Amino acid sequence: MKKRVLAGLFAVCLMATSLAGCGSSEGGEASGAAAQQTESQADTAEKTVEQEAAESSTSASKYQTTYGSKMFDDVTITVELFDRSNAPEGSTITDNRWTKYVNEQMNKVGITVEFVPVPRWDEVEKMQTMVAGQTAPDITLTYTYAYAEDYFNQGGIWDLSEFIDGDDQALNMKAYIGDDTLNIGRNADGALYGIVAKRATTAKSNFFLRKDWMDALGLQTPTTPDELHDVLYKMVHENPDGRNDVCGIVWNAWNLRKAFSKIAGDPIETNIASTEDSIQDYYDPGMKDYYRYMNRLYNDGILNPEYYTLSEDNFKSLFVTGAVAFMEYSVNANVDVLRGSLLKTLQENVPTADVVSIPPLKNVNDGKQYSAAYASGGLIAFCPKTADEEKVEACMTYLDWMCTKEGGFTIYHGFEGEHFDFDGNIPVVKDAEYNATDKDWLRTDLFLTGNQGYFATVDDFNACTSKEAPGYESYVVANYENALIGTVDHDSVYTSPSTSDHIADLTSVHDEYATTLITCAPGDFDANWDEYIDELKKVDVETIIQERTAYFKQ
Repeated sequence: MKKRVLAGLFAVCLMATSLAGCGSSEGGEASGAAAQQTESQADTAEKTVEQEAAESSTSASKYQTTYGSKMFDDVTITVELFDRSNAPEGSTITDNRWTKYVNEQMNKVGITVEFVPVPRWDEVEKMQTMVAGQTAPDITLTYTYAYAEDYFNQGGIWDLSEFIDGDDQALNMKAYIGDDTLNIGRNADGALYGIVAKRATTAKSNFFLRKDWMDALGLQTPTTPDELHDVLYKMVHENPDGRNDVCGIVWNAWNLRKAFSKIAGDPIETNIASTEDSIQDYYDPGMKDYYRYMNRLYNDGILNPEYYTLSEDNFKSLFVTGAVAFMEYSVNANVDVLRGSLLKTLQENVPTADVVSIPPLKNVNDGKQYSAAYASGGLIAFCPKTADEEKVEACMTYLDWMCTKEGGFTIYHGFEGEHFDFDGNIPVVKDAEYNATDKDWLRTDLFLTGNQGYFATVDDFNACTSKEAPGYESYVVANYENALIGTVDHDSVYTSPSTSDHIADLTSVHDEYATTLITCAPGDFDANWDEYIDELKKVDVETIIQERTAYFKQ
């Protein structure tokens, strides 16, 4: 394999980086623009924040990052914003009601936010290009922690601990995200290389099936991989609607992999195997059976023949036109407003269609059910060294504001009386269609310190989310229940020392061979598998496994 050039380019670029000085430290007043909106647990957290800020004012830290504790001198920060190409008419991803609201609030403390749109599904490649070229936003995002730690190890991003760890610093952030999730962004030496978002729920993935076709064919809900194959074979080749374009798509294979894993019942072994497909493929002997199964689906005409080239928009288009019989996709994806309320759109095109989630399949080795689940952290936000220290201070103040009710709560839920009414402490949607075009299309990507919403508890999340899909409340409940059935295997957040050095090569090998393994003739499968394992070994996957083994077996 060719060695990665990113590190070299990045190191050269760093030589040109210089740091600027600090700004004003005069005090400012926190915004109260949305103070009337909630009497929930967020109020208690903010009162604690105010008390702590007052108690620590006599020994102020060098950097003041609790929102309202400092008036900045007209500092402009740039912030990455995932672009899903879903802005409603009259708005753009960077110019809309909510980006204006952000700046109204941040201008009160002397900060202006400029948003840098990045296509959601090209974000890794775009991030790598921007960081290497020193054009990355002051707040840059990724879901792959190893990349952020790699950049930190190369000296290219800030250690944020001096902006966060003081007793008077980032008090809203600490109260909302919590130490456990914040510490995911630390290395072994305690350096904080990024701010990890708190997940509202760890539910991750669902299997979805066309229930109307199952019923028409007299089929039962599959419980094993073989039963799933047989159900899909009939849906595709004996389609009750007479369609000849029907397929299955495994967009995410998190739970399907669990059905073949030979180590799923051992938490230490699953942590060693990592959440990176390449590392798991090498370490877990059950992954060969998983790829052989996928090869069987492909050669039996069940998988979309061009599945490996499909963009997410292509995939969604197939779904809403009725061509998808089965998919593994993100939790709640059939009715999720963020993903376009796919089932609702499908039923507008095919009124008789119905797509439901089903429980995880029984593992072929032990007959048990396993659900893949997220760790407590979501995306990670980091600050490249191209930002001077005052910008970093302003960036942390911005993320701290995101953890307040005027910040993240309002961005996600909107305004009481317009977007929601309270049922106890739970914000209940007033008009889902209005919210979808006014705020929901942007809210999760704008709210950087919480994945899947601003909520105090998982129960609050489930209760609120079920109300966001009128007419489909039971689907939402079933989706989140099915996503956490059986033994729940949470993603590992540990990154071994060598991972950042080899992640790009490992990913490249995986991407090359995964397609080959699934699409090759069955008779060529074993030879291709052996070649794949040899290539992973050449790019030093065993060193990573040795490091992870030592860590998790301590």
